[in-house]
Amino acid sequence: MNRPLRILSYNVHSCFGTDRRLDPARVAEVIASCNADIVALQEVDVERARSGAIDQAQMIAAHLKMTAHFNAALHLEEERYGDALITALPTRLVKAAGLPSKGEPRGALWVEVMAGEIPLQMFVTHLGLRGGERMRQVETLMGPAWMGAAMPDNSRIVMAGDLNAVPRSAAYKVLARRYRDVQTEQGLAPKATFPSRLPLLRLDHIMVGEGIRVLETRVFNDPLARRASDHLPLLAVLDLDPAG
Repeated sequence: MNRPLRILSYNVHSCFGTDRRLDPARVAEVIASCNADIVALQEVDVERARSGAIDQAQMIAAHLKMTAHFNAALHLEEERYGDALITALPTRLVKAAGLPSKGEPRGALWVEVMAGEIPLQMFVTHLGLRGGERMRQVETLMGPAWMGAAMPDNSRIVMAGDLNAVPRSAAYKVLARRYRDVQTEQGLAPKATFPSRLPLLRLDHIMVGEGIRVLETRVFNDPLARRASDHLPLLAVLDLDPAG
């Protein structure tokens, strides 16, 4: 895969828009407009009564002619809620598990995506609301069971999700010491992603490891995106340098 790779991170708010309308097709339309190769989703409902008992991950993936991997951070009988990765590229699920949580349960998803000959290690997560909780979650993710694990040769690492962490927060600073924030790579002013109607906070992030060049970033802030969820989608266009 020689062309740039387009990665999107998007908290879809269970597909409830700022107009309070439940509309997974609208969320899929926003994602389609971003023309992403890999999509990291947070706040995805699967078989939950509140959202019509549908599998939102599979529905959105089907709309985009992609396949989905899902991890349930919250599991109540048949109802599930968590994070998903959707793509049309070849994938292998490596790990889907919970993270240390004191409030709402949180989890993470690790999927290997083959971008041509390069095994891209994609980590998708949605961190907690409390500072101490986020720190434990970040430390876990950076540890030997997740991003610090032994990787296949020539791997690249990307972490995407709603970190509930602004750049001045301790959890963000720990991550940023090892991984690069795509929005700060080109020297341009980073764009906020939350709340979608009047974005003030930069909570959604894409972090990249070595061997990746950031070509472009964009926060989609059109009228449809402002209605579809309470977060705006963040896109990164990446060059996976085959030379490492």
